[in-house]
Amino acid sequence: MILPETMHAANGIGLAAQQVSEALQLTVLDISQVEDRPSTLKLNGKDVDPAASMPLILVNPEIEMGGANEAGTEGCLSFPEITGEIERATSIFVRAQTLEADRIEIEASGLLARAIQHEVDHLNGILFIDRMNSAAKAALSSRLKRLQKQTKRGKRIRPQDEQSLVSETTL
Repeated sequence: MILPETMHAANGIGLAAQQVSEALQLTVLDISQVEDRPSTLKLNGKDVDPAASMPLILVNPEIEMGGANEAGTEGCLSFPEITGEIERATSIFVRAQTLEADRIEIEASGLLARAIQHEVDHLNGILFIDRMNSAAKAALSSRLKRLQKQTKRGKRIRPQDEQSLVSETTL
């Protein structure tokens, strides 16, 4: 599977199949290298160590938001060098399948909850810049236009060639 390798090569913590031109409801996450943004994880009702459960591969994920919303810094492998403050639920409940077609239920909070929401957004055609407030998006307008031009010319740097920082939550 190309997703985990591509994500790790780009120093990311999440990647959706659409980001590597695959029309699948599949995402991979790995927050094990991020120590300064804690997470909790219940897998099928049992508390587990999030870092020890990585990479986490979700097929056909369905997500329910819980808890309060909180702003946090996000980046995206699809938008190199662009970060922004995004409001997300602090805790979530997810039903999904594994690659072996086993059904799983996940309760997550912290960075893992944020990362899952970000990747499920990709699966639903929503980009993190779509969730930015209008002032933040306006401030990034010139950088977004430059990135769009580079992409159209085929000169855009592939995510695996980027120097992304995991601590900035590059999803």
